[in-house]
Amino acid sequence: MRIILASGSQTRRGIMDSIKINYDVIKSGVDETCDILDPALYVEELSRRKAKDVSAKVGRGDYIILAADTIIYKDGKKYEKPKSIEEAFKNLKELSGGTNIAVTGVTLIDNRLDNIETFSDITKVSFKDISDEDLKFYIDHHPDILYNAGYTLEGIMSLFLERLDGDFYNVLGLPLGKIYTMLNKMGYSLKDLD
Repeated sequence: MRIILASGSQTRRGIMDSIKINYDVIKSGVDETCDILDPALYVEELSRRKAKDVSAKVGRGDYIILAADTIIYKDGKKYEKPKSIEEAFKNLKELSGGTNIAVTGVTLIDNRLDNIETFSDITKVSFKDISDEDLKFYIDHHPDILYNAGYTLEGIMSLFLERLDGDFYNVLGLPLGKIYTMLNKMGYSLKDLD
């Protein structure tokens, strides 16, 4: 079986590269607007749409489509990819000194058996109080600031981390432990995915 990552995210590609499984990338072209308010159901729906879109593109075969969607959530507000540097700064300022929740929805489609599995994972992320000067430094030195949900825990942002409760990779957009468990549930081991 071959994994097809339904994402153009460099971060997700980096995660996949780190686990040494061969995979292909086919970006989904779905509309990512969604009216669902519950964060877990919201990201599950978007991941399902992305996976089904890519599944339809490749057709039946020995593929497992892997799609994900991640948001940051705090005090009833969703934080998605900022549209500007100013919005990124505002969002990070709101997350500073508090706890937010990274929610990732994942859908796996076994294109050979038409088996679809969707789940979500939640990680609590607490940040220290971050000065405006340090936030500006982070933004100036983080070239992908507009491509994530506002932050990644790698590099500079890791300095501001107070506490992490959950899967580190979930915050980056691919909860590897749960993906592995789901692949096992679907009947696959690592040797099947090369």
